[in-house]
Amino acid sequence: MKQLFVRCCFLALFLVAGTIKGHGQADLPPVFRQGTISEQLKYLNERARIYEGYRAIREDMFRSVSSNTLDTLTSSKRRISELVAYTSTLNNRMDSLKKSLESTRIELEEKTHTKNSIPVLGMEVNKTTYNTIMWTILAALVFLLTVGYLSFKQNRIVTLRTRKELDELSAAFEEYRTKTRLEREKTAIDHFKEIQKLKGK
Repeated sequence: MKQLFVRCCFLALFLVAGTIKGHGQADLPPVFRQGTISEQLKYLNERARIYEGYRAIREDMFRSVSSNTLDTLTSSKRRISELVAYTSTLNNRMDSLKKSLESTRIELEEKTHTKNSIPVLGMEVNKTTYNTIMWTILAALVFLLTVGYLSFKQNRIVTLRTRKELDELSAAFEEYRTKTRLEREKTAIDHFKEIQKLKGK
């Protein structure tokens, strides 16, 4: 009988314990699972009780804030390390690009200098200077050619006139010589006749 009574007591106690709502420690508020560290600290600051100069914080809330803070710090350190590595990579790329830009600038200056100059007798001469020299030489040659042509034309005219005068003078001289020879022959014949006349007397 006692055994039956003990069993009934345990059964009743079990049924009563199952129906009574537990007043144990409550679950963590959502701010500790989803909120930021600042929101969690603000929540603790508003809800924590101060007792004789000490602030009473629930152990699970303290552990959650500590864990979340450490996780945030670890994540921030990792992110900072990634950013430092990325910054270093960017700095290296920037240095490489600066060197490439400097090399390109020097090459551009060389190409521009080469494009704007012409090698003449082993010397690099600026195209503008070269063009000025060439046009000056060309103008001088055209001037000399014009002067030479005019001089040649003048000399040709003088030569033709002189030749004509020489031909006229040669013809006049030939005529004069022929005339003189004939007169001399006639004079000689006349003189001979006169001598013959004198001898005949």
